[in-house]
Amino acid sequence: MSQQLAHTKIKKTNNGSLLIGTGLVVASMVLVPALALRLGLGASLTGALRIALMKASSRAVSGTADVSKAA
Repeated sequence: MSQQLAHTKIKKTNNGSLLIGTGLVVASMVLVPALALRLGLGASLTGALRIALMKASSRAVSGTADVSKAA
């Protein structure tokens, strides 16, 4: 019984990080290109912003806070 409760608690915690990760992916796939087009940003800057958001999304979902692998 206690294992079942622990599993449910872990599952609820993962839902929050999954929601944050999904929000960052939507921002990188939809919002960043739309804003870049509106502001006239170059393709390389837009790509860099998208990559940064996708890496942040990956870190949010996996739960790691180590930024040493970000390069």
